[in-house]
Amino acid sequence: MDLEQRVLAKNDRLAEQNRRWLSGNGVLALNLMSSPGSGKTTLLERTLRELGTEVGVSVVEGDQETRFDAERIRATGCRVVQVNTGAGCHLDAGMLGDALRALDPPRRSVVFVENVGNLVCPALFDLGERFRVVIASVTEGADKPLKYPHMFRTADLVVLNKVDLLPHLDFDVEAFAANVRQVRPRARIVEVSATTGQGLDRWYGWLRDSLADPGDAVSAAGPAPRRQPPDRS
Repeated sequence: MDLEQRVLAKNDRLAEQNRRWLSGNGVLALNLMSSPGSGKTTLLERTLRELGTEVGVSVVEGDQETRFDAERIRATGCRVVQVNTGAGCHLDAGMLGDALRALDPPRRSVVFVENVGNLVCPALFDLGERFRVVIASVTEGADKPLKYPHMFRTADLVVLNKVDLLPHLDFDVEAFAANVRQVRPRARIVEVSATTGQGLDRWYGWLRDSLADPGDAVSAAGPAPRRQPPDRS
């Protein structure tokens, strides 16, 4: 328990460094989390192709092994850094800091962080992101929010993907939404199909609204000088 607390405390310190750098440079970082097979990469690919011309976008891809997803993202024309965690089941703040140094994203841009597919470990590790997006799919059980409450409890947005398959499945959308709100009462839920495009206007609207609200990223006095990502060597 003491070791776990020390690991999380160190991670939180690095996450705060990331958060200050991202905020100071007006970069919106979104942590995308899900179980494997939710369609997270497909949703990201389509988002990059359809919104990538509106704003600067870069991606951090997290996987245990391979560069498959990074190659899919690179094919959209987007800059991407692959982070392989080996036996690790999540990205941590140090990994994101290294990735930010490699990407050096421009001011007023978006960094999508596609976390390792897992509904447990990623929820525990703050990366310094602005928002957390949990992606679920109708091919999973409607009880997932109750079985993995910490993941859904940390979500700013829940995206229910693959809704085009609903006619072929026994999935209760209303029960899923109720279960989400049981653990995250104010959760916003959007229903989409990354394959057909159904509902993506609501997802894109949320992204535009998030980017339009800079928070404390840029002061009223004007843009701050651009800083380099923190060096942790």
